[in-house]
Amino acid sequence: MGSRRSRAPPFSLLLPFLLFIVLLQRSLPYPIIDPSRSKLLSWKPRAFVYERFLTDEECDHLISLARLELKRSAVADNLSGKSTLSEVRTSSGMFINKGKDPIVEGIEDKIAAWTFLPKENGEDIQVLRYEPGQKYDPHYDYFSDKVNIARGGHRIATVLMYLTDVAKGGETVFPSAEEPRHRGEDAKDDSFSECAQRGKAVKPKRGNALLFFSLHPDATTDQGSLHAGCPVIEGEKWSATKWIHVASFDKIITSQGNCTDENESCERWAALGECTKNPEYMVGTADLAGFCRRSCNVC
Repeated sequence: MGSRRSRAPPFSLLLPFLLFIVLLQRSLPYPIIDPSRSKLLSWKPRAFVYERFLTDEECDHLISLARLELKRSAVADNLSGKSTLSEVRTSSGMFINKGKDPIVEGIEDKIAAWTFLPKENGEDIQVLRYEPGQKYDPHYDYFSDKVNIARGGHRIATVLMYLTDVAKGGETVFPSAEEPRHRGEDAKDDSFSECAQRGKAVKPKRGNALLFFSLHPDATTDQGSLHAGCPVIEGEKWSATKWIHVASFDKIITSQGNCTDENESCERWAALGECTKNPEYMVGTADLAGFCRRSCNVC
């Protein structure tokens, strides 16, 4: 007796299931992430590439917010923890406040959904522009000083979002990544720059995002997470970075450990939304605590 060919169920039977999926997505705090678009790049370090993570609208929006506020990028001094200019990093950039607008907030929601890490653990999104010849030499995203880990602890993960295509160069490379087990598994063609040939590498492609972890699952630092931004050879590279810590980055605690408001109007201002509209005064920065930390629930 011949086997019967299975038939797809009629659409009327699928409708309740599709409706359930739509309602479920609306009820979740973060967007649903499509796992089929997330590809493994490396296990050592743990690194993944998500294709079409950002839409064209989101890419253009981040660039437009950053274009007029770019400043020379700095690095953290290994001893003092203070930001300093260095030839190690020659790009220009700026930070976009969390929840600045619905588009930025939506991007932050997607990052939280993909990484399974709380939004409060993340820093503000940093938008960077690399012009021809500009690069970021090999470095770690975790810290060696005690100043920067005082707020949120070590950076556990980085999400690097590519906002433009680059004609040549500008790859992100992991020079200490473990080599593939099988010959030819990670073979690169001539379209990769000389810099990118030195390890596992990702080409900057508009809308794609790279997630990698700077700490092992046991919370020890992963030296295999050493990475670099290869020099741009042709074109211009725009990217956006979200650094995520092991604990809340939103909570700011002074060396005295106290949590107070320093203005009698703080509670009223917080109710009017000033914690979001005027975060530098209300909440503070990494270098200086704000005046209304208690009313803004950040300590």
